[in-house]
Amino acid sequence: MTGGARPAELVLPVPTTAPERASSALELAPSQRPVARGILRLLEEAAVRTSLSGTSAPPRLHLWEVRARLLRERVFEDPTGLVGRLARRGLLREVPGTAGGRTFEVPYPEELRRALLDADARAGALAGGAGPSRIRPPLAVEEAARIRAMDQAFHGHLREVLRDREEATRAFGATFDAARLAEYLRGLFGEELYLESLLAILQQYALADAPLVSPTGRTTGATGFHLALYGPPGTGKTFSIDDLVRGNPRNGVPAHGLPGRNRYCGGITPAQFLRLGASYAGRTFNFVVPEFNDWFRYRGMVEPLKLVMEQREVKWETTFGTVGPYTFRSFFSVNYNVRTGGAEDPGPTIADPNFAALEDRMLLRFHTMSSGRFRAVEASAERLELGELDFGLADPIRDHLTLVHAIEAGAPEVADRFPRRGVRLDRSIYDRLHEISERALDRGTPVTFSPRLRSRAVRLAAAAALVGSLGSSGTEPLPLRPQEIEIAARFYEGEISARAARRTDRPRRGRPGRCAAEPAGALAGEEG
Repeated sequence: MTGGARPAELVLPVPTTAPERASSALELAPSQRPVARGILRLLEEAAVRTSLSGTSAPPRLHLWEVRARLLRERVFEDPTGLVGRLARRGLLREVPGTAGGRTFEVPYPEELRRALLDADARAGALAGGAGPSRIRPPLAVEEAARIRAMDQAFHGHLREVLRDREEATRAFGATFDAARLAEYLRGLFGEELYLESLLAILQQYALADAPLVSPTGRTTGATGFHLALYGPPGTGKTFSIDDLVRGNPRNGVPAHGLPGRNRYCGGITPAQFLRLGASYAGRTFNFVVPEFNDWFRYRGMVEPLKLVMEQREVKWETTFGTVGPYTFRSFFSVNYNVRTGGAEDPGPTIADPNFAALEDRMLLRFHTMSSGRFRAVEASAERLELGELDFGLADPIRDHLTLVHAIEAGAPEVADRFPRRGVRLDRSIYDRLHEISERALDRGTPVTFSPRLRSRAVRLAAAAALVGSLGSSGTEPLPLRPQEIEIAARFYEGEISARAARRTDRPRRGRPGRCAAEPAGALAGEEG
């Protein structure tokens, strides 16, 4: 995750400090206000692209791109004048020798944004307009710009792989499979912690939503699944679903997940999500929600969120209007934080009505903060801070994941070169999982796991099969090999055991039957 090189020479002189650039206010003629707004929207898209690429290079604006955007918005004003004024103020810096027209770096994006917003507000006030509130585009427009930026990030990375690293990626994929992926993660995080990271990376492969093919040849499902890591804070959940997937440059963690396919949802409310979700109708992305339990605190949100998780048609009526109907085809990877009494008392989770809602709709990994897990988290954090974790396979895994996803999702860059294969199911995985569930049922204890848990385990095995797809020749659906079945079996058996450990008869402080992490009146569809 290295940043792009900054140009060695600049055409225009640049003031050295921000106060010098802002010594006089920028003024806009009425005809320049639409130009300023177009530049603001392009600046936002460029900032998103820079963030998704993980580089530290400043955003760039191309003059041809500004003109094209203005024409699409039926603005016929020449942007050259305003761009030149911004360059003279040091808010833009022309890059010499760029092919295809003039290109400008934005060395101080936030200052440029503030200068244009303030100038537009003053021009609007003089014209009797509403000022800055009019310049912010609607949520749907903002999200459409974000989707375009994410698409550019994904397809740009894919084209880079095909142009520069296809041979190396195919050679890597010839010997890479789920067992080797598990070995890599186990080496990084240890036996106690690696499974959550493995689930997060396998979900990235599953996002291709490749078909599941029965022995009769009929498609009976797809690989995609929602992932929920459920447990107390501080157990490594955020690291697995976010830092490892999208990367965290501040901590020295490179991205392992798909570029441009993970939409971070920290800080947004479920109401905002339901509105912006309409922009993703018919598309497949992954929504990373670090505090999913907070979404269930809002009245009236439980039932719409269930429809979203089930990928059913969503229609949400509010006093401000109706959202939808639309069908959500994307997926979630979420943290659901709960407070328990530790390893000796994981019982409070079973009283949380949302646990059943998640368990029925997501691949849910449940754990408590045991003494062994505490030591493992502490040791892993120590090794990360000391720079002892070797993420040497991060870039090859990301390139491999990008190529596999493109093939199975039918990306146009590879559609005529690689066949989409899907995964073939057979009786062997069901027999293996049946053995595990029968052992649990024969104990004579109350059944504490959902029948849907097995279906999630099957999809997990199918996602694991996709990891080894480049090492398998032919055009037939990929078979499930023993190693992939064992990954699903380990998950299935571990989750049955974790659920069996929960107790419902232990008295707890507070109102009975309610999880300590949740407020009254916000659970199980209580809409008030």
